[in-house]
Amino acid sequence: MDRVTWRTQVLSNHLNQTSMSSPLSPNPCVGFSPPELSEPVEFDTKEMRKLLDAHNLEDRDWLFGLMKQSKLFNPREAGGRVFVSPDYNQSMEQQREMTMKRIAYLLDRGVFEGWLTEKGVEAELRKLALHEVIGIYDHSLAVKLGVHFFLWGGAILFFGTKRHHDKWLRDTENYTIKGCFAMSELGHGSNVRGIETVTTYDSNTGEFVINTPCESAQKYWIGGAANHATHTIVFSQLYISGKNQGVHAFIAQIRDANGNICPNIRIADCGHKIGLNGVDNGRIWFDNVRIPRENLLNSVADVSPDGQYLSAIKDPDQRFAAFLAPLTSGRVTIAVGAIYSSQISLAIAIRYSLTRRAFSVTPKGPEVLLLDYPSHQQRLLPLLAKTYAMSFAANHLKMIYVKRTPELSKTIHVVSSAFKATLTWHNMRTLQECREACGGQGLKTENRIGPLKGEYDVQSTFEGDNNVLMQQVSKALLGEYIAAQNRSKPFKALGLEHMNKPCPVIPSQLTSSTLQSSQFQMDAFCLRERDLLNRFAMEVSERQKQGESKEYSVILSYQLAQDLGRAFSDRTILQTLLDAEAGVPSGSLKNVLAMLRSMYALICLEEDPAFLRFGYLSTDNVAAVRKEVSRLCGELRPHALALVSSFGIPDAFLSPIAFNWIDANSWSSVQH
Repeated sequence: MDRVTWRTQVLSNHLNQTSMSSPLSPNPCVGFSPPELSEPVEFDTKEMRKLLDAHNLEDRDWLFGLMKQSKLFNPREAGGRVFVSPDYNQSMEQQREMTMKRIAYLLDRGVFEGWLTEKGVEAELRKLALHEVIGIYDHSLAVKLGVHFFLWGGAILFFGTKRHHDKWLRDTENYTIKGCFAMSELGHGSNVRGIETVTTYDSNTGEFVINTPCESAQKYWIGGAANHATHTIVFSQLYISGKNQGVHAFIAQIRDANGNICPNIRIADCGHKIGLNGVDNGRIWFDNVRIPRENLLNSVADVSPDGQYLSAIKDPDQRFAAFLAPLTSGRVTIAVGAIYSSQISLAIAIRYSLTRRAFSVTPKGPEVLLLDYPSHQQRLLPLLAKTYAMSFAANHLKMIYVKRTPELSKTIHVVSSAFKATLTWHNMRTLQECREACGGQGLKTENRIGPLKGEYDVQSTFEGDNNVLMQQVSKALLGEYIAAQNRSKPFKALGLEHMNKPCPVIPSQLTSSTLQSSQFQMDAFCLRERDLLNRFAMEVSERQKQGESKEYSVILSYQLAQDLGRAFSDRTILQTLLDAEAGVPSGSLKNVLAMLRSMYALICLEEDPAFLRFGYLSTDNVAAVRKEVSRLCGELRPHALALVSSFGIPDAFLSPIAFNWIDANSWSSVQH
């Protein structure tokens, strides 16, 4: 039958049906039923939240309440509920103004008290908890505060000495001064060592002189610089008596107390961005800017009044590494913030999928809930399991950071680099999937997920490009490998102790019980990491034998480096999930954690081609893994609502489609 005849027949049948005497029976209108009425809760969601948030729950809830109380946080009513979220329809200038008003409101209520002047683990954890809650409301607000407290303030804490602490920290904490952090340049981002800003010392006046020698040396993307910052940390090459001593950090004033730009400083706006328009990113040029000798942050190196360069660290590489310390805190807060963003989007998308129906599976049957479709489960529930696993990983990262010692500095650098990359990539994937899973409703800014994509996209590249960070991770692992080989001693760092044991053996046939075994899961992850590290070391060594430098050999082996970075990150995350599970007594909570752990492990096995590419799993075993993931989706489905409720994010910080989306879109809501 040709297409014209077929189309004619279809139309004829359609017209004949509609002309029949029996009227069509009307369908009842779609209604909203809260998922709490039908979805089971088989574990204690409050206990699960304690595991996920880990610390300072009362402080978090206090700050959530503070933000809900003020009109500054843009409360609006929809579907009988009040929601708070930034108004992304405002202009860039309006968003920046609102960011500063919100900071002033939080400052007046003591939110930032002790963020720089109190010491100890408890004070740091409180600061991190409150910063996380602020990020749940608005990423721009969190980034603006992060630059001021963690980067500017952190640089003074880490690079400065008592004279700097006494002069700057209290005024930073109470916002008498507003700080920014001028490291990135137009011509250099990740390659900090290559920055081109130049500082010399004038022994006649006891001053440093800062210059921007060329356009590529202009400071770029400096958060806070365009409108509000009064001072900045300037990262610059330091020349003493004509010799370059490498990158150092200086304090420079860029505006006076009235907001006027200081002499010999030029500032321009970076302009409108795809997100984070509440942050005033700017560009800075320095034209023979003179600052006192005391404005060199001198915990690592100093210059005497007569111009002698002084440092206890003689190795320039070690000195440079010491100057990157504040970036660790940035990577910690970025990784944690990414996971809270994932929690928001999953809570919205899964709640929506538990009330939105589409299509019937029988001629006159009811339409089916979105989350009852296996395909929808496969889209969201593995991401939910990953988000749980990465929440525990983020907590682990925070704890090793706040309890840091000099001996842990390398571990913190490697783990924060790996987690920053892995967790931010996961977040962007999760946001996109959740946006699509909400259909057209996901496009509305009031439903949050769409704007969050633009707000969080920057996380993949700021404070270290993710691909570069993963290569740093692999280089660190290679360093451990070479050191162990040269010393003929066992591995004892970065979780590589599994390399000292016999190589794991994967069964030729994988049953469901084997696939859900934590021993099998960890064996598979360790096998992959061990083999990739061996392959990476061998490939780099072979390239060196052919005359390439070690550095260039690593660059040429980038594919294995990326695979190895992923393997390290996945294995470390799995270990944090196993540790969390081990700390929970037998019962329903532990059972759900075991399900999440299995889903996390198996979706990693399914999604990484390395398991098939290098033969860690046979094609039959990969098929078994895929089948088990599908089965686990069905097992996790009844717990979906309880799992997103356990995030502890107040309803007001979600969105209308997470609740009664019919009332929120009714004609009466338009009239209101």
